[in-house]
Amino acid sequence: MGHEFELTDTAEVDATPEQVWEAIATGPGIDSWLMGRNEVEGGTGGTIRAAFGEYRPEYRIREWDPLEKLVYGSETAPDGRRIAYEFLIEGRGGGSSVVRCVTSGFLPGDDWEDEFEAMTAGGAMFFRTLVEYVTHFAGRTAVPVTAFGPPVEDWDKAWTRLGVALGLSTRPAEGDRVRIELDGRAPQDGVVYAVNDQTAGVRTADAMLRFLRGFHGPMVASHHLFTPGADAGVAEKVWGGWLDRVFG
Repeated sequence: MGHEFELTDTAEVDATPEQVWEAIATGPGIDSWLMGRNEVEGGTGGTIRAAFGEYRPEYRIREWDPLEKLVYGSETAPDGRRIAYEFLIEGRGGGSSVVRCVTSGFLPGDDWEDEFEAMTAGGAMFFRTLVEYVTHFAGRTAVPVTAFGPPVEDWDKAWTRLGVALGLSTRPAEGDRVRIELDGRAPQDGVVYAVNDQTAGVRTADAMLRFLRGFHGPMVASHHLFTPGADAGVAEKVWGGWLDRVFG
């Protein structure tokens, strides 16, 4: 059966078109808000490659109009699966911009609903993280960190556990003030910048911390660390241990 889809996200940001373009069209820029490690061979016909755990998609750049438009997408698989992203940037007065992202494609199979739900929630979080990045961290480059917790059976309880671990009494909500405590490190204060049914994002002075409902069961930490000298390997071990304690 399958499902054809198109999703649109739009936001006005306190960032110039140059800053937005740097965020969406360079490897270090994409590393700072999307997920995993990314490489960009710029120009029409170029390639964007990503690496997130064992997931290593590759996209062909179809349109490359610096400061205005970027379009890239996957090749169509034998079962019809495909995905494409279109970014449009419009400069506004006072150094601000409007950025629009259209995600479209096709999900095959009779079980496309669960995948579509996860993709929609994740896509909304990624776009909101882009907005946070260009608003609060433009010009800085993050170290992406990915850690996986144990399998989760009851997600309502898991989100409440996350809230308690962050100093709250219930599941995090947008605007909540939280505190992150990791072994051997000074506590960090932060604010919840986005929440939906499958994700929660926290911004601190030097990081964006995202918690995602993994498609195959675990809570996933997909963070961006802006602290100079941050070591991804060390951070992933620390966050993996934190996830085990909270959700184990």
